[in-house]
Amino acid sequence: MSDQQARPYIGGQAVIEGVMMRSPRSLSVVVRRRSGKLVVRERAVVDGRQGFLAWPFVRGVVTLVEAIKLGSEALRFSAELYEEDLEAEEKAKKENDKAKPGVLSALALSIAALATQGPEPQLPVKEAGEPEKKKDGGRGLMNVLSIALALGIFVALPQLFAALANRFGNFDLDVRSPGFQVLTGIFKLVVVVGYLVLIRRVPEIRRVFQYHGAEHKTISTWEAGEELIVANASKKTTLHPRCGTTFIVMVALVSIFFFSAIGPLLPRLGVGGVAENVLFFLLKLPFLPVMAAVSFEIQRLFARYCTTGPLRALLYPGFLVQKITTIEPDEDQLEVALASLRATLWREQAAGELPAKVDDRTFDDFDSLARHPGYGVA
Repeated sequence: MSDQQARPYIGGQAVIEGVMMRSPRSLSVVVRRRSGKLVVRERAVVDGRQGFLAWPFVRGVVTLVEAIKLGSEALRFSAELYEEDLEAEEKAKKENDKAKPGVLSALALSIAALATQGPEPQLPVKEAGEPEKKKDGGRGLMNVLSIALALGIFVALPQLFAALANRFGNFDLDVRSPGFQVLTGIFKLVVVVGYLVLIRRVPEIRRVFQYHGAEHKTISTWEAGEELIVANASKKTTLHPRCGTTFIVMVALVSIFFFSAIGPLLPRLGVGGVAENVLFFLLKLPFLPVMAAVSFEIQRLFARYCTTGPLRALLYPGFLVQKITTIEPDEDQLEVALASLRATLWREQAAGELPAKVDDRTFDDFDSLARHPGYGVA
């Protein structure tokens, strides 16, 4: 077995002015403050995927749920630091007109987080050494709103557009027919791409997309077995086959074939018009986890067997959309991603010799972090 084969999967996600990295036994988030200092939050995780949770297709759904949970936690941490810095600047400059991310921006960031989640690690994971925590009502509400917004934009809206096109184009397609599903799939891809292009124009999200590029470059550097320094990472591509953006595109494509197959099998209620479309939308919802599971397995196969040679063409649709959600990072952003991976690898390689959780650490810059007895080991 080669050294590359023995290396654990590393996954990640871009957050506000930072990057989260995770491995089978470790998770870290590094955020750069407005002062330029790096804040590191890291802890141990344990692989909770046992028994039937490790079965193909089942693992895809569980992985997605856990990835959203961990990603939301990392996003909240980065948002708290970002708001602290803004408040400090406002107080120092006696300015009251600086805009903070509102509810809509927060929801957009939550959905953008799905697109910026990098190569999947071995999930699900649970916090090591700590009992289950009670759910936070505010966090739960934001998660529910984010999911509702995602369903509205990526599921309901494409079906609405398809229904309008079907009506005004006089196609006379049954809502369960393969033709209607192809039409819905086309609009789904248009909505996904259009939404990503739109939010890319938001300054905060544009920077998140830069950190997404830094995350991919850093993981590619690790996978190539190279030293985790800016000079090596800057040469890598911002595109990666195991990316949340590619997963979203995969789900859109899979949905065309999936609902074309099962659509004729769903019950006909004979109500017609708007009610028929609404009921069909509700009938589709229970199948969304199945589509996610199928897409997860297909993406894993593509990432494993299609990275070289003519089969690489199968990755191009995902890569094209990744060009929207990844932007070339600057050196400071690369340093943040590299620091996050260094912190993750420190705990991963320690194999349980460290406490399950440590206090947040602050470093003046990347060089001082690299001199840390653990984080300097790459």
